[in-house]
Amino acid sequence: MDEETNLLDRDRLCAGQWRKLRSILLAVTAADGFYVPKFKAAGVVVSAMDGVEDFIRQIPFTTKDELLADRVAHPPFGTHLTQPLQNYTRFCQTSGTSSGQPVAWLDTCESWESMLACWRRVYEAADLVKGVDRIFFAFSFGPFLGFWTAYEAASGHYLSLPSGGLSSQARLEMMARYEATVLCCTPTYALRLGELIGEVSGVFLESLRIRKIIVAGEPGGSIPEVRARIEKLWNARVYDHHGMTEVGPVSYELTEAPGLLMVLEEAYLAEVIDPASGLEVADGEHGELVLTTLDRAAGPLLRYRTGDWVKKRLWNGRLALEGGVLSRVDDMVVVRGVNVYPSAVEAVVRQFSEIIEFMVEQRKVDAMDEIELLIEVPGNVPKTLLKRLESKLRDTFSMRIPVRLADPDSLPRHEFKARRWRKI
Repeated sequence: MDEETNLLDRDRLCAGQWRKLRSILLAVTAADGFYVPKFKAAGVVVSAMDGVEDFIRQIPFTTKDELLADRVAHPPFGTHLTQPLQNYTRFCQTSGTSSGQPVAWLDTCESWESMLACWRRVYEAADLVKGVDRIFFAFSFGPFLGFWTAYEAASGHYLSLPSGGLSSQARLEMMARYEATVLCCTPTYALRLGELIGEVSGVFLESLRIRKIIVAGEPGGSIPEVRARIEKLWNARVYDHHGMTEVGPVSYELTEAPGLLMVLEEAYLAEVIDPASGLEVADGEHGELVLTTLDRAAGPLLRYRTGDWVKKRLWNGRLALEGGVLSRVDDMVVVRGVNVYPSAVEAVVRQFSEIIEFMVEQRKVDAMDEIELLIEVPGNVPKTLLKRLESKLRDTFSMRIPVRLADPDSLPRHEFKARRWRKI
């Protein structure tokens, strides 16, 4: 695709985004709820806007703290809904991992269907074949949006196999029995299941038909070391994806562009900003992902600061996230003057196939943050492992990070979002 074609495509995309934005702005102002006081305080005049640029220049950011405060003041669903409550038919809630408090979200049939359309794009981008592929969902099917939208989007086109409530052993047996070809789960759980393949479970790789694995919920799917380990365990191709309950499915990975998450820009107006200045960063720079929902109009979010730390990359005229979601903006820890992200630590750990599970302990020592790595390994691991891991960490971060062995089966196993960073 040449540069001129890219520019024309971009112009058409922006025109479509603005048409949807105008409709949403009219809806939120008519609802006289969450956004009307924000608009008044910021001096926003909706009728004076004439395009996406005006929208970005005038509309203030929306933050998670504001949404939480709105839920507390107007329980249980807040005031950002644009339709009467009786029009809403779907309920989900956030995991609460970043805020410590789950937040409920409601959708109408139309808003729900818009998110299913986004998930279908994820499947299409992974080149799944309708009527042929069989998708196995290794989820607990709790109240999180991603579980249900992924399953419902698939069930109209692919044989969809739910496995909520089953053990890991039972899931492997079910995949083999029903010849599932695609696995959907978190990166952590793909590793956990993969390590059970063979004599441990009695389910061997030659009895499985999994050829593609779609992961989400954590950064791991785009961490090369994690991705490579999953693909080796399953002899299958990994496709990353990300989304969140607040906005819905956001990105997908193309077969021809591994390591790039393409933003669904028809459904989201996306910005990548410098968290300090609030201004858009240049192509190739890092920043915080900000999203405005364009199709989920019954409970829209305008310029929502996701807290996701990403690297902006323009690819064929479209916005992509190079390396996926790299971390959370507030996850970075400064240790002896070095910026340390959890995903960077995991990238080092996953280079050592002997390590079953790990945990990072963070503590204050003389008013400074220090970290220590705990690893769980099988009993027959060479004694040199700790030294080799410490050496690799030192080379990567230019400082010493102590490593010690954890007792067998003492570290938590994760099916949904892994929590491997513990403050002491």
